[in-house]
Amino acid sequence: MAELATIARPYAEALFKAIAPNDAAAVSEQVNALAAVAGNEQVRQFADNPKVPPQQVFELITAAAKATFGEGAKNLLRTVIDNGRLAALPEIAAQFHALVNARSGVSDAMVLSAFPIDAAQLQQVVASLEKRFGRKLKASVAVDPSLIGGIRVAVGDEVLDTSVKARLEQMKAVLSA
Repeated sequence: MAELATIARPYAEALFKAIAPNDAAAVSEQVNALAAVAGNEQVRQFADNPKVPPQQVFELITAAAKATFGEGAKNLLRTVIDNGRLAALPEIAAQFHALVNARSGVSDAMVLSAFPIDAAQLQQVVASLEKRFGRKLKASVAVDPSLIGGIRVAVGDEVLDTSVKARLEQMKAVLSA
């Protein structure tokens, strides 16, 4: 949805410029908590009700997020509510997270594995992936038994698929051609 991305960009950039570099990780977590609540359809319907004052929407979201918020996150939330852009908050959080990662030189990596990966194995996998992608990676792991074996890694728009499922699909394409 390009429109939400266009709406979210100025908010994410403004927040990024307004916070101290050493507060970026904490603010990112706070904004993610707010975005999770704002992503709820019932919360957005409540916020869109013209009879509900903005302060009440603010209090509902901060209470539902169950976290302590700094001034940067509170000001962002107030501004988003006042401008009627609550639906853009999840995209704002994603863009803010990307800006924080770009500043620190880290990329998010999603590792899908056919079997659970323990901490030592994950460290080895991340080390080899960092060499392969040429940058520092923050990996999150999910188990996907449909891969049969191996792993599938997504870093941004780059994908490295060494799973058995992918190899079987390649063999099927070659044999059916």
